Amino acid sequence: MNKVILMGNLTRDPEIRYSQGENSLAIARFSIAVNRRFSRQGDTDTDFFNCTAFGKQAEFVERYFKQGSRMLLSGRVQNDNYTNKNGEKVYSVQIIAEEIEFAERKSTADANAASATSNFGGGAPQPTAAANDDFMNIPDGIEDGLPFN
Repeated sequence: MNKVILMGNLTRDPEIRYSQGENSLAIARFSIAVNRRFSRQGDTDTDFFNCTAFGKQAEFVERYFKQGSRMLLSGRVQNDNYTNKNGEKVYSVQIIAEEIEFAERKSTADANAASATSNFGGGAPQPTAAANDDFMNIPDGIEDGLPFN
């Protein structure tokens, strides 16, 4: 079984590309910083993971996440080993996202949504928070764009 679950903050805005061909596929690449529960004296207390999402998940990331956004991600670990120009073997790992969810409090999400409105040209409906709770209300009519329908 190859399964990983991570919760962390995006270190930069997601990089979105589309595959070429008749049925182009959205591909989102991003990195998240995950705090360790425990760390030894002198060790770093944060790990950084390179992640990739495809299709509807990639479009979801592009639309609702930006640098600093908190995300809950489940997926799988994939090796990206290759030999460079000098003939040296390079080892790297990336996380292939299978499920992505919001993982921040409504006050943080509201601040991010307000600043993100300019990124979407103001035309995209943004999630809003209900009074006195930590849940976000998803605007009507947005279901078609969500990856988990």
